[in-house]
Amino acid sequence: MHKVVGISKPKHPMFSILRFENFPKPELTQRTKLISDFYQISLKKECPCKMQYGQTAFDFDEGVISCFAPKQVSIVDKDFAFAKAGWIISIHPDFLRGYPLSQKMKSFGFFDYEINEALILSEDEQKSIETIFEQIEKEYLLPIDQFSQDVMISALDLFLTHCNRYYNRQFITRKIQSSELLNKVEIILNHYFQHSEEQKLPTPALLASQLNLSPKYLSDCLKELTGQTTQQLIHDKLIEKAKEILTTTELSVSEIAFQLGFEFSQSFSRLFRQKTSQTPLEFRQSFN
Repeated sequence: MHKVVGISKPKHPMFSILRFENFPKPELTQRTKLISDFYQISLKKECPCKMQYGQTAFDFDEGVISCFAPKQVSIVDKDFAFAKAGWIISIHPDFLRGYPLSQKMKSFGFFDYEINEALILSEDEQKSIETIFEQIEKEYLLPIDQFSQDVMISALDLFLTHCNRYYNRQFITRKIQSSELLNKVEIILNHYFQHSEEQKLPTPALLASQLNLSPKYLSDCLKELTGQTTQQLIHDKLIEKAKEILTTTELSVSEIAFQLGFEFSQSFSRLFRQKTSQTPLEFRQSFN
């Protein structure tokens, strides 16, 4: 992301915080889809930009805070311009792995397509948020040591707790949009991996049947929305669940493979390696 935008490499391989004042002017010649592997949280001031998140036009005219989740599509037009002031934080999910915040992030509705819109802050709320951004930025610019990650995640937790409070206040007065297809897919897959007792891998056909759609139509729709097929989305969810189990339990790789619905643990290990460039055990060891 840093390279595409035209700025220097991040100081941490899985986390960065940048000021919009330091961004060069984007040079886009056509409408562009953006997909990232990480969370993005931004505080925008003096923001003329417009963009689409999922199938919804993002409310930037009045908004200040915006929150995007990994693997979801944003669309910007060729006349897109960055905010003139503010910050943007980028966080790879693995940076949060092993911390309670990793699970909390998934519960925050403001990262979802379904109800995402910019968060409008009062003057006092904005001052509180800016103080936290400044604390995160200060820690980010220091040399990395054994406490760096703990400090930044603690500050992020505080920041998102404030956001959750402000968003809940805002959603009382602003209408939440109806569910879109991608949100329904997310709900079905999340429920499956949290509650499945059949030990069978979910398939595109099974998912399509629950949505009363043909597998081909569902895959085409998801490809348009996310750039990924149904099977690819299922694999991403599966790997995310596998990472969670690997870092929060002592189950063997074979036990995890069986729990996720694989008949053979070798198939699970092969898919995990394809998706992460690590074996399941190598991934687990990196968090010990």
